[in-house]
Amino acid sequence: MKLATYKDGSRDGQLVVVSRDLSTAHYATGMAGQLQRVLDDWNFLAPQLEDLFTTLNQGKARHAFPFDPAQCMAPLPRAYQWADGSAYLNHVELVRAARQSEVPSSFYTDPLMYQGGSDDFLGPCDPVVCASEAFGIDFEAEIAVITGDVPMQTSADEAIEAVRLIMLANDVSLRHLIPNELAKGFGFLQSKPATAFSPVAVTPDELGDAWQGGRVHLTLQSIWNGRKVGMCEAGPEMTFHFGQLIAHICKTRNVRAGSIVGSGTVSNKSVDVNGKPEWPKGYSCIAEKRAIETILDGQPSTGFMKFGDTIRIEMKGPNGESLFGAIEQDIVPLNQE
Repeated sequence: MKLATYKDGSRDGQLVVVSRDLSTAHYATGMAGQLQRVLDDWNFLAPQLEDLFTTLNQGKARHAFPFDPAQCMAPLPRAYQWADGSAYLNHVELVRAARQSEVPSSFYTDPLMYQGGSDDFLGPCDPVVCASEAFGIDFEAEIAVITGDVPMQTSADEAIEAVRLIMLANDVSLRHLIPNELAKGFGFLQSKPATAFSPVAVTPDELGDAWQGGRVHLTLQSIWNGRKVGMCEAGPEMTFHFGQLIAHICKTRNVRAGSIVGSGTVSNKSVDVNGKPEWPKGYSCIAEKRAIETILDGQPSTGFMKFGDTIRIEMKGPNGESLFGAIEQDIVPLNQE
């Protein structure tokens, strides 16, 4: 099934069930007003929502209305936890190669992860608000999952079964603030503003064969200022699958229902063309493009985002249908939203 949260003036919005083709929706108020309520009582409430989803797809839902992504908050507008990994090691390799630094061997066996702010997520069409272009505004196209309860020391294979919903994310980064923060040795804070998520979150069964081994085997599109810059394959090069990322979190603690876990920037390796590396799949963040330029030309030539820029992030199924809806955001200055 597909679930979204409509804006209603409150912090947590109103849960709606969305049709498979994203054309219609129906309030789930009679069953659960908010998504967190469903996650807390998944085994009881999810089957009821599935029944409504079936009725909606059959065109028999009496109070259905046209679905409008612009009315959406993030599917889970605020969460108990937002932990973002760096599961695509090619991204780390490129960034480090650009500054002539080797990737530590431990990175290939122990996932990188940071804990971001989860109290203020953005809806798919909400603007990215920033105080200054000088901060180095960057998009990051990712996949994220929402979990059920996961006990401490759960294995990676078992943790996959805790994935309740899948969605897309724009994990905005302020690149020029990152070096000073990392130099303190305590991780990201100011350099990671509010994250945006796709209009709908979908259950794994909606992806069919594309959901395999804790990975989404589909293409993630990134369109910057109307130009397609990324068509990255999300499945094969995901070094750590979502079960491994979840297991990493619950090594020393329980993970509770409503935790969101991100994949990190989706990234693909280069191919050799006449003895030179090329990246035909493009990129899912500007920092990676700049790293590629540094590797090839000795310095970056692509600037970060400016006020007035737009970013669209979307994933389509085999028949060209949008699976999660699109993240479509404008970059705007503070106090001018």
